[in-house]
Amino acid sequence: MRFRSAILLSAVTVALVANVSSLQAQELNGIPKGDSKAAEPVLESRKPFAAFSASAERLRDGIVERARESLGTKYKLGGSKAGVALDCSGLVRYVMGALDMVLPRTAQGQSKVGVEVPKDVAALKPGDVLTFGRGKRISHVGVYVGDGKMIHASTSKRRVIETSLNQRSSLIRQWQGVRRYVDGSSKAFGDSILAFADSLR
Repeated sequence: MRFRSAILLSAVTVALVANVSSLQAQELNGIPKGDSKAAEPVLESRKPFAAFSASAERLRDGIVERARESLGTKYKLGGSKAGVALDCSGLVRYVMGALDMVLPRTAQGQSKVGVEVPKDVAALKPGDVLTFGRGKRISHVGVYVGDGKMIHASTSKRRVIETSLNQRSSLIRQWQGVRRYVDGSSKAFGDSILAFADSLR
């Protein structure tokens, strides 16, 4: 519940900052407050964009926090219940559920939504979803949490663990790509969900 409250607070903050910035811009252009007939202000404020960026950062922090809270949860194929049992896609779905995102249930489906990001550790942001598999088949996903590490439901360890991307493991060698669900644009995420839904028809 606290995640949803934080998200709502962030949205309200962005709206308030945008409104205040608009009023400041009107005053700088000699337009009195509350003058509904006044022309559009010429001066644009960049503050709303900075606030939105900060909001996206908080959302990523929330994703990481929820992923870390899941560490140690038992692995079970098809598991989707936090604190009881999760599989890899169940973990990602649960973590992103903090943002009221409804994701496809499978790793393959989750690899088709969001925004594609270069497969480069330097380009990753906390909250990005890493995809793994052989060929075109995606069979595993994990959540990047920063510092070259990800959290995922491990089939070999039989629990949710934190793994370094620098390890020379068979899983890391199967790293296929990166999807970003929090990119500062809810439209991009929404469009990708619709495209995925269309592909199932």
